[in-house]
Amino acid sequence: MPKPHIATIGKLVRAATRLRGGGSAFPGLVVEKLDPTFIRSVLATLPYGVVVVSGTNGKTTTTKMVVELLEAHGLRVFTNKTGSNFVRGVIAAVLEEISYSGTLQADIAVLELDEAHAVKFVDLVPPDYSLLLNVMRDQLDRFGEIDTTARMLTTIAKATTKTVVLNREDSRIAAIAGQLAPTTQAHYFGLSSATRALFPGDNQAADHHGQRAAATVTLDDITGQTAGFTIAGHTYSTTLALRGIYNIYNAAAAMALVHAIIPPTPEAAATTLKAVSRVQPAFGRGETVMVGDTPVELVLVKNPGGFSLALQSFPPAGYDTMIAINDNYADGRDMSWLWDVDFSSLAAEGVILTTGVRAYDMALRLQYDDITPGAVTPELSEALDALLAHQPGRPKRIYCTYTAMLALRKLLSKKTTLQEAL
Repeated sequence: MPKPHIATIGKLVRAATRLRGGGSAFPGLVVEKLDPTFIRSVLATLPYGVVVVSGTNGKTTTTKMVVELLEAHGLRVFTNKTGSNFVRGVIAAVLEEISYSGTLQADIAVLELDEAHAVKFVDLVPPDYSLLLNVMRDQLDRFGEIDTTARMLTTIAKATTKTVVLNREDSRIAAIAGQLAPTTQAHYFGLSSATRALFPGDNQAADHHGQRAAATVTLDDITGQTAGFTIAGHTYSTTLALRGIYNIYNAAAAMALVHAIIPPTPEAAATTLKAVSRVQPAFGRGETVMVGDTPVELVLVKNPGGFSLALQSFPPAGYDTMIAINDNYADGRDMSWLWDVDFSSLAAEGVILTTGVRAYDMALRLQYDDITPGAVTPELSEALDALLAHQPGRPKRIYCTYTAMLALRKLLSKKTTLQEAL
């Protein structure tokens, strides 16, 4: 059990910090200094243990799905919903939920962690379960080459005590099964031969040699937002509220993780399918907001694989498109990855504006695919106003890097009501 006085101090610091408008992670820093074992003591009280979700792409949406699916099965779930995905950020999230006596009213913790932060976290709190999504080339100044990221994910898996859920179609992820502790199980999610070609990556499925491992959940077919899945040998079909083929594959990952915890009986699978069909997009990840009678869709892009899948998932017909690219620390300073994305699918409808710190770099990149933006407007507020003024009522789509997305949501919040940013 955690020391009650540490929980009390942490909650008081959190309350004071909120009054002063300070950062959400500061109370976690204070508690971390006072008692480095605090988070381990708190999470050790949870009967179903700790889940870590990590990988290059899809962490936020997949974590949201896992949380909602487990809740549909009746579990009380703690998660780091503020998005603070390092140790002190998780502590700060715990302080929001914990009682002054040090009790966390939850059955299980589901934590989204960036690869580098996860390595530090699992050294302190070995997870019971981990879900490892993919290894794709990210900004090279972020974690380095993809083999470095794969090594980080391997460290997470080796620290996991019960079950690691792996992406069968990513050979770097699938190979992690050979590194697990003898008492740790490997489960898989995967694609059918019909859907495999839809998912490009740095590491094609063709890299596999020999027979693929059997998967708890496979994504068998996609027609619009309707998907066919096989769960523990039984086939199902459901229509998802989430858009984008990558989100549908994230659903397969989330279901595989849930059924590593809850046996996949037909009744349990039916509960899972019903719940997954209702999951709404996480903020900025295919989220649509209404500004008057104009729908505005925000699509987060972070690396070539994610941007390519986003362009494949969201047909441009009928939309005015804007691309917002920043290169702040949270985005990654290296934007050379934009040259690895094929933007030719946007040529027919065109791009209304490019914006953000790298607006001119983005415009130059588009010209190499024979696309000339209607305008280049680095200032996000000016660009958003211009986009909304262009054919009012016509749907808008904005592809945006992380800090551009946050800034655009703040601007949109002055024009309409938004869900609270996580």
